Amino acid sequence: MLDHGIDISSPAGWLPLAFALIMALSMLAYVVLDGYDLGVGILLRQADDVDQKDAMLASIGPFWDANQTWLVLGVGVLLVAFPAAHGVILGALYLPVALMLTGLTLRGVAFEFRVKAKAHHRPLWDKAFYLGSLLASWSQGFMLGQLITGFKTGASNYFFSVLIGLCLISAYRLLGAGWLIMKTEGALQLKAVRWAKNSWWLTVAGVLAISVATPWVSPLIFDKWFSFPNLLMLFPIPAVTAALFGVMARSLHRLPLRIKQGNQYGAAVTFACAVGIFLLSFYGLAYSLFPWLVIERFTIWQAASSSQALMVIFYGVIVVFPLIIGYTAYAYRVFWGKSTALRY
Repeated sequence: MLDHGIDISSPAGWLPLAFALIMALSMLAYVVLDGYDLGVGILLRQADDVDQKDAMLASIGPFWDANQTWLVLGVGVLLVAFPAAHGVILGALYLPVALMLTGLTLRGVAFEFRVKAKAHHRPLWDKAFYLGSLLASWSQGFMLGQLITGFKTGASNYFFSVLIGLCLISAYRLLGAGWLIMKTEGALQLKAVRWAKNSWWLTVAGVLAISVATPWVSPLIFDKWFSFPNLLMLFPIPAVTAALFGVMARSLHRLPLRIKQGNQYGAAVTFACAVGIFLLSFYGLAYSLFPWLVIERFTIWQAASSSQALMVIFYGVIVVFPLIIGYTAYAYRVFWGKSTALRY
C-alpha cells in the first residue's frame, strides 16, 4: 500500500505504475540518445570545412533516425495508458510540440538532401540541419519547463520554461561534443574538446539555475526536497552531479595533449560523465513529480486507462519494449568505434 492509498498488489495499482516506469525510461533513452545527435547538429555550424561537417554527420548517421523511436514509444504510452493526461499535456503544449516536430522534420530532410545536393547547395542544408536541431532542442526544454510548473500561465512561468529551453540546448551541446570526442580523430577531435569546454560552463550554469529555480516555481516540489529528512537523503544527487562535472573538467584539461600524442585514453570520459549528469537530473525530476503526471491535477492512477485495457496493452509492450532495446544495443555494437567517411 502506497501513501496515496493505492494497493500496488492489484492490477489497478501496479499497471499504471509499470506504464509510468516504461514511459519514463523511454523518454530518458530518447533524451540521452537523441540528445547527443541534436547536440552534434547544434555544433555543425562551428565546423570549419565540408570534410569536418561530413565527419560530424557520419558519426551520427547510423543512429540518429532510430534514436527517435524512443520518443514515439514514450508519447504512445502516454496516449494509450494515460489518455486523460495526454489530452491535457498535448493540449497545453500544442505550439512547442508543433515547433519540435517542425525541427525534427527539418533535420530529417536536411540530412537526406545534403549528401545528394550539389556543392553550392550544401551550406543551405547544413544551416537547415543546424536550425532544426536548435529548434527541436529548445522546444523540448520549454515543454519540460511547462511540465514542472503544471502548465500554469504567467510571465514568471513562461520565463522559467524559456530558461530551461536554453539550458537544454547547452546540455545537448555538451553531450554532442562528448560524442564527437569519442567518434572522431585529429583536428576535429581537438575542436570537439574546445566545444565541450565552452559547453561545460554553460551547462554548469544551467544546472545551477534550474536547481535554484525549480523548487521556487512549485511549492509542492519545494516541500519534497527541503523537508527533513528528505534533504539529507537527497544530498547525494547534487553531490555526485558536482563530482561528475569535476571529473569531466579534469579530463577535458588533459585530453588535448593526449590526442596530439595519438593517445585515445579517456576519450569516452566526457560523454560518460554527461550521460551520468542526465541520469541524475532525470532521477531528481522523477522524484519531484511523482506521483503526478500533471502537478496537482492528475496522478498516474487518476489519469490511467481501465485495468482491463492496460492489461491488454501490457502484453504488447512486454514484447515491443525488449525488441527496441535489443536492436538499439545491436546497432550501437555494430557501429561502435571511430566513425568512417560519409558515403552513399
